[in-house]
Amino acid sequence: MTKRGMVAAGAALVGGVPVAAWGLMGQQNYDGLPASELDYAFQPWDIGDGVAAVAGGLALVLAAAGAAVLVRGTLRGAMDGRWWGVLGPLVVLGLMLGVGWRILTAGGIGANIGAGLLIMLGTPVAAGLLLWALALALWLLVERRGHGSGGDMGGISSRGV
Repeated sequence: MTKRGMVAAGAALVGGVPVAAWGLMGQQNYDGLPASELDYAFQPWDIGDGVAAVAGGLALVLAAAGAAVLVRGTLRGAMDGRWWGVLGPLVVLGLMLGVGWRILTAGGIGANIGAGLLIMLGTPVAAGLLLWALALALWLLVERRGHGSGGDMGGISSRGV
């Protein structure tokens, strides 16, 4: 498989997970009152539950196909296995985004405590996952470039020497 194919499969995996989580989880409103009488931290999108479930199911299939291509590429040597250290945190971040959006838009009576906790506790975790993925991706790109440009410097890129 080509590099473009691996990148496309990674994009399908990372992009499909938040949509799948959001769509398949469904709106998390308080039971017993109509939606017009509930309080919202953030107003949910005006998308029906059926449409969201179909979008979530399609995204799940897309993410599973992307994961299958990536696993196959890793086993065949077309993808360096260290890239899973980038993809894993991005998948967890996507799952947090999909579920988090449902928590933020849940209708309830009074304050949405889950939304406050998500913002206070989830934001630093999400930032950490994103920074980890970006730093590792950058390191993998620089480290790979360093191998083809000269002598072995013990794992340090020789481009700056």
